[in-house]
Amino acid sequence: MTKKILIVDDERGIVRLLSMRLKAKGYEVFEAYDGLECVQMAIKEVPDLILLDVKMPQGGGIGAFEKLILSEITREIPVIFMTAYSKLEIKNKVLKMGAMGFVSKPFSSVDFEKIIEMTIAEKG
Repeated sequence: MTKKILIVDDERGIVRLLSMRLKAKGYEVFEAYDGLECVQMAIKEVPDLILLDVKMPQGGGIGAFEKLILSEITREIPVIFMTAYSKLEIKNKVLKMGAMGFVSKPFSSVDFEKIIEMTIAEKG
């Protein structure tokens, strides 16, 4: 069965680039551009993984993650945060909340794809 990934970032170029790369790897990809869309799309599609930017409109990534972990439908979905703001306190906060990973932008596409594959493999 094809694994589903939701990419959430207000930078459309990043979403487009990741989407193309992940589709080429055989994933089914969904896109959202703010925290509110993230939660709505996650509930609708129940992806196998969410790639979530920290700083976005409509609640941001951390606000969206808080909503995701409160919902029975989405609480078990692994989340990897990606951000240009590599402050240690943000990283520690999201990992303590239950995020599966934290990747600083800019990131190596190859390394990021390995993290995605490992996270999805762990989920089963």
